[in-house]
Amino acid sequence: MPPLRRPTVAGQFYEHNAEALRLQITSCFLNNLGPKELPKINLYNKSRKIVGLICPHAGYMYSGMVAASSFFELAKDGLPDTVIILGPNHTGYGSSLSLMREGIWQTPLGNVEIDTELADIILSKTDIIDIDETAHKFEHSIEVQLPFIQYLYGNKTKFIPICFLTQDYASATEIGNALIEALDTRNTVVIASSDMTHYEPAKQAEKKDQQALNEITTLNAHRFYKTVETQNITICGYAPITTLITYAQGINAKANLLNYHNSGDTSGDYSNVVGYASLLFKKAQHTK
Repeated sequence: MPPLRRPTVAGQFYEHNAEALRLQITSCFLNNLGPKELPKINLYNKSRKIVGLICPHAGYMYSGMVAASSFFELAKDGLPDTVIILGPNHTGYGSSLSLMREGIWQTPLGNVEIDTELADIILSKTDIIDIDETAHKFEHSIEVQLPFIQYLYGNKTKFIPICFLTQDYASATEIGNALIEALDTRNTVVIASSDMTHYEPAKQAEKKDQQALNEITTLNAHRFYKTVETQNITICGYAPITTLITYAQGINAKANLLNYHNSGDTSGDYSNVVGYASLLFKKAQHTK
């Protein structure tokens, strides 16, 4: 039997049963802080353009509306065969850079299968990622993306989880370059799971986040990484984002900001917020 990874944060970050969870995700799409409408799911588009997304991973009551903005666009774009989810390691368990190469992840909406074949191809392109289940056992940053994917596609797509405890620039860009080779012409999307500035006054958080977002949208991985470090911007998944920028730049994609809010927009407390952003990475249009 393949390994089964049970949900860790169901009932905390999102609702713990299927009916309530579907209603919660529906409300994220309809909310004024989100797309304000339900996604139109296109299962038959054979020329998908979206290659990457940045999505937050806080509790859905705080960041689900912003995450919904990314998944709203993904739904219109079509059905990816595999979703590669890059998330920071908050727990400290496991290897520095870890991939779970086989098994099933369970959420209240059902099971999602790991794409072992593609996972092995990614592993063949770099020797800095370990095969390690421990890092994924209690980590929420990857898990919280799955119910949105299941809401759109059911069990029609597979995924690959990659967890970053080490967040150095060299490793992040090496993995980005490995994805360029491994994914090639495959029908995939890469999600960098990250929240933005943590626990600062809203205006200060927004100012810092805007600096980082400017570098993301210009696809400058080095300037983004340097800005985060020199400006002390507490983006928890800055290595996953650096990896995604590297990948997107390498395949000639373009990036744009879809949505930005902070926890104060739902809690009413703007004195100490966490920022949330959703961004879209899309294949550039070629003109004659």
